[in-house]
Amino acid sequence: MPDRLDQPRQPGPRLRPHYDPEAFGRLSERIARFLGTARFLVYMTGFVAVWVLWNVLAPQSLKFDPYPFIFLTLILSLQASYAAPLILLAQNRQDDRDRVQNEHDRRAAERNQADLDYLTREIAALRMALGEVATRDYIRSELQRLQEDLQEPQGAVES
Repeated sequence: MPDRLDQPRQPGPRLRPHYDPEAFGRLSERIARFLGTARFLVYMTGFVAVWVLWNVLAPQSLKFDPYPFIFLTLILSLQASYAAPLILLAQNRQDDRDRVQNEHDRRAAERNQADLDYLTREIAALRMALGEVATRDYIRSELQRLQEDLQEPQGAVES
């Protein structure tokens, strides 16, 4: 029976393995984070020191990588060839997170600026409105002037 176009295809056997890119990315970040620690440097230094000392000081029958330590060089090259892409992958993921965070921060800054502009306009409007409002000192001075005006005609009539 031919494939029908109105129905999804049944998954068949895959030629290449399937992996979860997100899980692989998290694993690569953990490895890269570990490779950048002093603990890793101490472990690697200890490993290389034990390797060299063993192959220099051990009896001839127990040495497995004699002096130019070609097998050690191969292992270190293999470790470096895997570490570099893992570190780059972790950096790319961090760049993506930083880009999203920067966009979020930019939007928040724009909102804050808009709020600040609004509040500045409101304060300016309040100041202008307060300029038209009679203050306590103004009312007091007007009342004193009125009181003086009312007292003058009474004094002028009595004399």
